[in-house]
Amino acid sequence: MKEAAKLPVIDLSSPDHNSTANSIRQACVEYGFFYLINHGVETDLIAKAFDESYKFFSLPLNEKMKLLRKEHRGYTPLFAENLDVSSLNSKGDSKESFYIGRLVNDDVNQWPSKEILPSWRLIMEAYYNSVISSGKRLISLIALALNLDEDYFDKVGALYEPEGYLRLLHYPGELGYSEEEIFGASAHSDYGMITLLVTDGVPGLQVCREKFSETQTWEDVLHMDGAFIVNIGDMMERWTNCLFRSTLHRVMPTGQERYSMAFFLDPNRNCIVQCLESCCSESCPQRFPPIRSGDYLKERLRLTYGS
Repeated sequence: MKEAAKLPVIDLSSPDHNSTANSIRQACVEYGFFYLINHGVETDLIAKAFDESYKFFSLPLNEKMKLLRKEHRGYTPLFAENLDVSSLNSKGDSKESFYIGRLVNDDVNQWPSKEILPSWRLIMEAYYNSVISSGKRLISLIALALNLDEDYFDKVGALYEPEGYLRLLHYPGELGYSEEEIFGASAHSDYGMITLLVTDGVPGLQVCREKFSETQTWEDVLHMDGAFIVNIGDMMERWTNCLFRSTLHRVMPTGQERYSMAFFLDPNRNCIVQCLESCCSESCPQRFPPIRSGDYLKERLRLTYGS
């Protein structure tokens, strides 16, 4: 076991918004990761979503391949992606996953047959909507943490029909022998605004706070019952002129089967991401030109999947 990361704990139900915002600011500057408790997503709903995820990944491969990923919706099989674009690892990551995109005005999502998984779509849509609601509440506190109005991200159009992606993940247990080092998820930072992750308690997630250091120190992220693990993505790092950090992280195989659900909350695809006034000055000029959110995410996905 590596040393455990001492992540801050943020209580989304606290009535003291200013104090919570200060805690979020410190967490995002120092770690880029934190635990989120009292987030409003019911424990029973999380358990049901995990159960449906387990049912899907337990299906025969030929059934899962009927829903093979198109337009970043649907099934991605084992070893089909390598999140570390700088890596020479040719085998890919030892995980399979399923993407569900935004539910509003979106007809490209793929769903398992009701004959095979009758409750699957209903539960996944309920979970999706519940997490996006919590994520929007968190974004308003992040705005306060950046010395902005609480509704800043609403006003710039980021949260109007945001690009939310729910990704169900399954990491198998035994992998067999390989001459290459195999990762559950190779080292990467997330692309968008924020990620809200819930795991089944099996270890494996690690963070590295100094992503540009030649010598990387990895810390284990421990499971906390009932909490989301939240991290800042590259787009938010860009928005904040690198004040908030998008932290390098990975998943290491432990020999145990592992399930998790990651929700990527990203801005509306037409939102312009440009340096926040509260994050730049004469001594700290803006580092990145403005870019449309959809264009930025499209390019990052192209680099990951090769198309």
